[in-house]
Amino acid sequence: MTTVVELEIPADRLGAARTFDRVPTFECEIGGMIGDSPPLVWASGPDRATVHAALEADQSVNVIASLTDSRQEYYESENGTDGSERWLFQLEFGDGIKLFQQIVAEHGGAILAARGADGTWSVKLLFHDRGSLSECYALFEQYDFNVEVTRLSGIDDFASARTPLTQTQYETICKAHELGYFDVPRKITLKELAAELDVSHQALSERLRRCHAALVSAELTDRMTPTAIDP
Repeated sequence: MTTVVELEIPADRLGAARTFDRVPTFECEIGGMIGDSPPLVWASGPDRATVHAALEADQSVNVIASLTDSRQEYYESENGTDGSERWLFQLEFGDGIKLFQQIVAEHGGAILAARGADGTWSVKLLFHDRGSLSECYALFEQYDFNVEVTRLSGIDDFASARTPLTQTQYETICKAHELGYFDVPRKITLKELAAELDVSHQALSERLRRCHAALVSAELTDRMTPTAIDP
């Protein structure tokens, strides 16, 4: 059965750890990795020059090209601001990612997406059967990648495994649910939740509104038939 697995891997095992250390707000996203070609990577941070300099100084990364000056993106960064800029680079990664790619490819897998933030890589892989995934995972352990499986689903669940939320929005709404913000009555106030997440009251309020808007939009688009009984 075709399987999609999502993993988290420390950057010091996979690559770009020095960049994450030098630029704490650095984030990057790879749409997919095919063959041996250096991938295109969207990167964000305090400014383009700082990000570029950190990548150049990182021995686990080789900057092949900086392909755009900037691109305005309406997405939510860790500090809760919108409209942040991100820049497109072509990067050649070092031995960590190359070995990871080789293990996945040799077991018939594919890297669907990879995202780096806070010193951790979140990677989504696809395998045609669970046996190949198990063999691949054993090699990840053998080579000390320190992987943590965060989600495992069959191909039939793949579409439903996607979320309209950004990573930050998803983590925020999960934390709010965990601490009882959505309970009736609430177990935690918005102010207390903001302190827990180390963001301002206003930023958290705006973030939750964007979460709600994204989830409602997805629900109305994908599932037009309401449930029979309101809670």
